[in-house]
Amino acid sequence: MTLIQKVQLLLYKGLNNYYNRILHGIEIPLCTEIGVGLRLVHMNGIVINKDALIGENFTIFQQVTIGAVQGKAGAPIIGDNVYIGAGAKILGNIKVGNNVKIGANTVVTKDVLDGVTVVGINQIL
Repeated sequence: MTLIQKVQLLLYKGLNNYYNRILHGIEIPLCTEIGVGLRLVHMNGIVINKDALIGENFTIFQQVTIGAVQGKAGAPIIGDNVYIGAGAKILGNIKVGNNVKIGANTVVTKDVLDGVTVVGINQIL
């Protein structure tokens, strides 16, 4: 990588940090692996752990946290076609399957199978 490319990358990271983190309150590290089709419906207060793996066609609303549990290894792995409602928290070394819907203000700390809707605190519908 040339010096000019390094400077450009540094500027990009700085502007990206300013735009997302300060103006919108979004913290999604550039190294986070997210498939195509990410949809941020209301850009406010979204936090995603750098080690989370997220599939394609991912819809997320405001005030959602996807992260690790302090003192424990691992971050969530989220499948394709997942919808996460406002205020939901997906925490720990868990797997969320494909075609899953997670309701508003839901706390998910256990694995979720394909095609399941989750509401409340790990309540399967």
